[in-house]
Amino acid sequence: MKFKVLNDIAAVGIVPLVVLEDAAKAAPLAHALVEGGIPIAEVTFRTEAAAKAIRAMAEACPEMLVGSGTVHNVDQAWATLDNGGKFVITPGFNPKVVDWCLKHDLAICPGTVTPADLEQALDFGLEVVKFFPAAAYGGTTTLKALAGPYASLKFVPTGGVNLNNLEEYLSLKNVAAVGGSFVPDPKQVKAEDYKGITASCQEILKKVKAVRG
Repeated sequence: MKFKVLNDIAAVGIVPLVVLEDAAKAAPLAHALVEGGIPIAEVTFRTEAAAKAIRAMAEACPEMLVGSGTVHNVDQAWATLDNGGKFVITPGFNPKVVDWCLKHDLAICPGTVTPADLEQALDFGLEVVKFFPAAAYGGTTTLKALAGPYASLKFVPTGGVNLNNLEEYLSLKNVAAVGGSFVPDPKQVKAEDYKGITASCQEILKKVKAVRG
């Protein structure tokens, strides 16, 4: 793959979606994810704490793959890189953000949902893209249909992916990993139940390994 970080994410198979209102929770959450065997965090720019949370996680766990999500513009991509983030995930295909990330060697996984989006991804030389919102746009049925004409692309489906269907997605050869708010559980984050988060990660990994071996 063009970006090793995306290859490393694919090796784990899960991209935790992190939404934090308080950056003080970032470091202990990072440790919980690492201890649970999922050393990855997509910190979303849905809150003002995002940039500080990325920095806190990157500093607390240097071995962790910390990046950003819900990125809509170059400023947010820059904030990701400036705070130690290693990748950017966008909800839709934003050519300006993709171009900026490529020029700054920052791993980019842009949101796609149509063949037109995928054609843009190919034009930029990308190999891994997000498929969002997955469930609303046909889920695994659509991904199977895209496997033929877009055999060179791997997908990270999110949106409607959960503990009950993640095996179905991960069983597809063109799925690099799955993402979603099912990990870490928002209730556990709010309660600062870091031991619970670690245990949940371990259980999720069992599901992943059962599919991928």
